[in-house]
Amino acid sequence: MKVSELIEVSNLQKEFEGKKALDALSFTIKKGETFGFLGPSGSGKTTTIKILTAQLSYSLGEVSVFGQSVKQLKNPAQMKRLGVLTDNTGLYERLTIHDNLKLYCDLYGVSYSRISEVLEEVGLSGEEKKQVSKMSKGMRQRATLARTILHKPELLFLDEPTSSLDPVSTERIHRVLRKLNEEGTTIFLTTHDMHEAERMCDRVAFLNKGRIQIQGTPKELRLSYTDSSITIVLKDGREQLLGKDSESAQRIAEAITSQQLVSIHSNEPTLGEIFARVTGKELLQ
Repeated sequence: MKVSELIEVSNLQKEFEGKKALDALSFTIKKGETFGFLGPSGSGKTTTIKILTAQLSYSLGEVSVFGQSVKQLKNPAQMKRLGVLTDNTGLYERLTIHDNLKLYCDLYGVSYSRISEVLEEVGLSGEEKKQVSKMSKGMRQRATLARTILHKPELLFLDEPTSSLDPVSTERIHRVLRKLNEEGTTIFLTTHDMHEAERMCDRVAFLNKGRIQIQGTPKELRLSYTDSSITIVLKDGREQLLGKDSESAQRIAEAITSQQLVSIHSNEPTLGEIFARVTGKELLQ
């Protein structure tokens, strides 16, 4: 059966000791999407991933992955269709990167030739003999990503994949993820980095205190919260805030005619600013 929506969640609720961690979550993710699940620490992002990967039961609602109940993922054949990256690396500290990946090749039934391919993808070629315990945080995260994508999963869950990483390591991981997505991998990305979400995601959902506040494409959300103003920058360095009316149009035309216009842009809010408006608080990284 061909499934266009790889994940379907309806009225999902999860309670811990009588307290709601997730409250009436509903969303779908289509095949080939990169879906961003955005929110601060403690908002329920990791709990949602654990439910979607059958690591954690839920209290109420319906959850399906690959068109089947999420409970079917406990079948080893189904689990091989997933890749999961969390703060638990799944790497053995005393082994080298290469020996770690050999173990996972055996687990997934993947040829050892895949090891050199995946290390090239994450920028760790030549580091095969390095012991995991001696790697930097950035290298360790890339090695974990190599382990996660070793078997070319159809669906990839990433829980804060670039948290606390330097810009170079972050960009390397972003390149790998974009390539995977272009090749057809569906990605579920949790993050509290709104810039990362803007760059990587087709659609996003804002999660706060266990509830989805809003969801949509980054462009849709920015346009829905824009104030309809326009800023122009002139050659003398001045910036002018204009409206979308005939008088403003005349001033823009004059700036163009006099060759004084340097740039013009609409004042759409960032995802971080929208989050602050919706939840009433700043999203701290």
